[in-house]
Amino acid sequence: MGRNPVVGRQGPKHHAAVVPAESDAATIAVTQIRSEIGHPETMRRTLRALGLRHHQQTVTITNNASVRGMLYKVRHLIDVAPAQES
Repeated sequence: MGRNPVVGRQGPKHHAAVVPAESDAATIAVTQIRSEIGHPETMRRTLRALGLRHHQQTVTITNNASVRGMLYKVRHLIDVAPAQES
């Protein structure tokens, strides 16, 4: 039997990233805050598709519907913020 996916993800310390709407931010900065170890292969592939290869790595990507779908899938492993305009 695998581990219970709910264990350790309950209560006020539970982290789930909130993805801003496309009208709020054209580009977003995504940081991987939890490891992919112990998660399904589909989540690992999603992190790779987003450009996240390492723990604590940050990437800047465009905010569109397909990217928001990928972010929603791995929202417990990442932190999302609007990208700084430079």
